[in-house]
Amino acid sequence: MTLQAELPSPVPHLPVPVRRARALILFAVLTVAVCGFAYELVIIALGTYLFGNSVLQVSVVLASFVSAMGVGSLLAKPLQRRAVEAFVVVEVVVALLGGSSALLLYASFAWLDLYEPTVVVVAAAIGVLVGCEIPLLMSLLQRVQRQEAGSSVADLLAADYLGAVVAGVGFPLVLLPSLGQIQGALAVGALNALAGLLVLWLLSGLVPRRRRRRLLGSLLAALAALGVLAAVAPAFELSARQQLYEDPVVHSERSQYQDIVLTSAARSDDLRLFLNGDLQFSSRDEYRYHEALVHPVMAGRHERVLVLGGGDGLALREVLRYRDVERAVLVELDPRMIELASADARLRELNRGSFADPRVEVVEDDAFNWLRRTRERFDAVIVDFPDPDDAGTAKLYSVELYALLQARALAPGGRVAVQGGSPYFAPDAFWSVNRSM
Repeated sequence: MTLQAELPSPVPHLPVPVRRARALILFAVLTVAVCGFAYELVIIALGTYLFGNSVLQVSVVLASFVSAMGVGSLLAKPLQRRAVEAFVVVEVVVALLGGSSALLLYASFAWLDLYEPTVVVVAAAIGVLVGCEIPLLMSLLQRVQRQEAGSSVADLLAADYLGAVVAGVGFPLVLLPSLGQIQGALAVGALNALAGLLVLWLLSGLVPRRRRRRLLGSLLAALAALGVLAAVAPAFELSARQQLYEDPVVHSERSQYQDIVLTSAARSDDLRLFLNGDLQFSSRDEYRYHEALVHPVMAGRHERVLVLGGGDGLALREVLRYRDVERAVLVELDPRMIELASADARLRELNRGSFADPRVEVVEDDAFNWLRRTRERFDAVIVDFPDPDDAGTAKLYSVELYALLQARALAPGGRVAVQGGSPYFAPDAFWSVNRSM
């Protein structure tokens, strides 16, 4: 006697041919994969912005998310008898929770001081829901067209992995620069709800009419709620962001590379620049830092000067005080920082319009990569990068960068000055820079 596993009954009525229905289910797989991976990236990006330690944020989020996905896969087992209803409910919940995840995390940090436990709970909860999706969609794929398990798994995993690629490329290049973290998460939540609508329409024959109406109402209500949150998100973000800064925020934007904030105290006329939440300068005393950084290295020949970083133009201002400087090249990764320092009246007054000087050439590039290609030699080099508090900026203080600088850009007898942080507030970083040089 042979035993055969009981297969789910096929869909009684499909609105499209079977092959197209199968393709639509796989498209739903791709969509939810994009959403799940995007939520991870939103949480990681927000944590990196608020805390700076990207390695720790990635580790905590991935551990919470991936382990919870395994739990979700197990919880999906008893739900497969009503796979359509279960999938739609999961999409409603993950749309609301994932879509509002950035709002929840921002609020927990700005007002409640509970960010770290909140990020674990939110990442794990989303992970459980995402873990439920694939088993349910696998069951629905078999309902549409029965197929060998290996072939179905191969098709489903191909769509799932492709979704991860789409999210991995689209998040930093499209979603984050155009919508930001909060609006971006809400947009991804809407995608989850639309995936639920697609599956409900396609497989409505498996759901009784009354339940179908309830599920449809739930999906539409989720989309409406996300729309309301999107409408109030700008005011919420401004209020939450203001909680992070002592003085009123007068300019805030998210560029392709970083979060840029300007604050200004009306009484003291103190303008401050923050990048990813870290203070870069205060107009009250920035001259002490920039004069100490620039003038010692200008004590020899300085006809040709290179500034790495310093997109605010303040180090460049000090360089241009020397009339015998013939050429000054500034290499800055973020073009928005250059545009802001050139266009904002407050910054332009502070840097004395340094970017408009005809002796200045601005290069918008990664300094590490630019040094690999340059053949120009400079008498003085000023390295004015942000503090090395994550992996991205740490490479700018590496032995490899200093070796490139010496081999590619420094003229014989040339001098280099490096911003090394504070030996009092960050002694480990300061002495690490010292040893690397």
